[in-house]
Amino acid sequence: MTLPRVKSPTIVLVAGNPNSGKSTLFNALTGARAHVANYPGVTIDRISAPLPASDGSTIEVVDLPGTYSLSARSREEQIAGDALLGRHLPAPHAVVVVVDAAALGRALFLAVEVIATGVPVVIALNMSDEAARDGMVIDLAQLSAMTGVDVVRTIATRGEGIAELRGAIERAAAKAPTDTPFLDRPAEVTADIAELEAAILADGVLDRPGAARAWATWLLLSLDDKGADDLVGIPPRLRALTRDLRSRAAASGRNVDLEIIASSYKRVDAIVDAVVSRPRPSVRMTDRIDAVLTHGLYGGVIFAAVMMVIFQALFTWSEPAIGLIESMVAAVQGLAENTLPPGPFTDLVVNGIVAGVGNVIVFVPQIGLLFLFISLLEDSGYLARVAFVIDRLMRSVGLNGKAFVPMLSGFSCAVPAVMATRTIESRTDRLLTMLVLPLMSCSARLPVYVLVTATVFAPGTRVGIFSAGALVLFAMYMLSVVAALGAAAVLRRTVLKGPGAPLVLELPPYRLPAFGVVMFNVWQRVRAFLIGAGTVILALTIVLWALLSYPKVAADAAGDQLRHSFAGRLGHVIEPAIEPLGFDWRIGVGIIGAFAAREVFVSTLAIVFDIESDGAEDEPLREALRTATWPDGRPLMTPLAGVSLMVFFVLACQCMSTVAVVRRESGTWRWPLFMVAYMTLLAYGASLVVYQIGLRLGLGIG
Repeated sequence: MTLPRVKSPTIVLVAGNPNSGKSTLFNALTGARAHVANYPGVTIDRISAPLPASDGSTIEVVDLPGTYSLSARSREEQIAGDALLGRHLPAPHAVVVVVDAAALGRALFLAVEVIATGVPVVIALNMSDEAARDGMVIDLAQLSAMTGVDVVRTIATRGEGIAELRGAIERAAAKAPTDTPFLDRPAEVTADIAELEAAILADGVLDRPGAARAWATWLLLSLDDKGADDLVGIPPRLRALTRDLRSRAAASGRNVDLEIIASSYKRVDAIVDAVVSRPRPSVRMTDRIDAVLTHGLYGGVIFAAVMMVIFQALFTWSEPAIGLIESMVAAVQGLAENTLPPGPFTDLVVNGIVAGVGNVIVFVPQIGLLFLFISLLEDSGYLARVAFVIDRLMRSVGLNGKAFVPMLSGFSCAVPAVMATRTIESRTDRLLTMLVLPLMSCSARLPVYVLVTATVFAPGTRVGIFSAGALVLFAMYMLSVVAALGAAAVLRRTVLKGPGAPLVLELPPYRLPAFGVVMFNVWQRVRAFLIGAGTVILALTIVLWALLSYPKVAADAAGDQLRHSFAGRLGHVIEPAIEPLGFDWRIGVGIIGAFAAREVFVSTLAIVFDIESDGAEDEPLREALRTATWPDGRPLMTPLAGVSLMVFFVLACQCMSTVAVVRRESGTWRWPLFMVAYMTLLAYGASLVVYQIGLRLGLGIG
């Protein structure tokens, strides 16, 4: 019996420079939801979605990481290059090259390189409204004639041109690839490319001359002496031949890079000169604003002021919603206690699940606000200006300029931030960034900061126009930044020696954030937090409740049961080590739980204090902490103890997911174990210094 042949899916890639509106156009085209931001380097992997075709078939549309050319200087650019050339992946049937109309010259460099591969191409001339505002007039017919491909004008944020683009994609996908050379190179480098192309075809790495020629060019540009060993999947014979060709060219006084790049730009410049009517030079409003926001002094002051306003808003705007959620959690606890029969199951539901998960969900309003502000700053284009303001500081400690993007992501979550280090070319620079990223205060730490601050500082306490809570929160975030930069400086001069690379980052235009995009991004992040509360935190909460409730002992009070539980015994074992930091065994149990996930600290304390009160009173966790005491009657959570605890959480590596992703990205357990060790020692030492010096200054009295 002959089996029916399975038709391979039609694959269309969406490529473009970072911040060209590529992901926005991908979303408008497919209805998918790639992460969109007005900031270079957001997409860090392939994202795909189906697109129904007019004949009833389905086209798989793939959003690639942003890249400026097919020459790979990082793993992310290699992902894009491999996909475009069909290396280790199904060859694409067509490519949509998203071109920023306002920066046509730079964007067309990638377009002509993709066209040179022979794959059918459609140019999406995006952000054409911004080009028009700058006075640029682009002749689409002439651009199409000079490139030999369809050109569609689009404004992805408004959905304009999307229907025309779908039609152009279907027409392009139906065409056969071509092997006719598109770019004219100097004779010497043309011979080099031809020799390498023949070797590629002979080895069977690629089977089409156009793609082989493009990859030969890619190899000649990419395999220099700057981090080229990080590039993977290159057969040793081709690697050796490429370096031999480069060596021969250098010996004869030729610059291969210059020959290739100059010939590409010669074609680009000819196209731009023919299709663009340029506006008269003028000082734009963007330039005037940038003169202030990127100023070495004013820019830093403005950024600090912006962050202080954000932290003030986190406390004042979220308090009503937090109070409402606390009341709802208490009501659910009361309902469960009055409805369910007495016994271990009711105890689990009331004191374990509801108390644990409920006291984490309480912080959703503040986490949502934090993500809202970050999205607004990101989408407006302001955060790219902040990168330039702090670039000099980052270079002084040895961090790669591109480390700013993952470090910024670290304020949200360290896991995608570590993955974003793929955009950094050098392995040493990438490792350095990964090892200091967990010091950035992620959203998982925010519930701990807020809980402790609300516990140890009286409501309404103010310092000038700002609340004490906002100032403390600002201080913790600044401490995390200083700690990350300080750790980078030390590691760069010890275990990861080497020079840092300068920052090369495009300043995106200022844009009014799209309300729908901003709210979707906020919801995605809050949803991830809620999923964590409903899965990981729920599971750990049940485990911790069991460890805090068993073994059962004959006792006169719930506190005796807690002290003799498995977790209570472990807490008493470590209490001598953490008491100099201002923590008792109950806080110790919370810290142990937090090593799985930082948010678990809050749910653990909620279980500890709910069990200890034996459900006599459904008071909010912060009220229970305010009344907690040491055995001699001293208050447990003094302002000094609270600051010591927050300092510990700023510096400690308490996230198994982060450890796992560092292991995956570094390829060894050596570096994640080193990271956990140095951060734990740093956290303990800093907390010890803070608490002991505070005691000697008389600050430890509640």
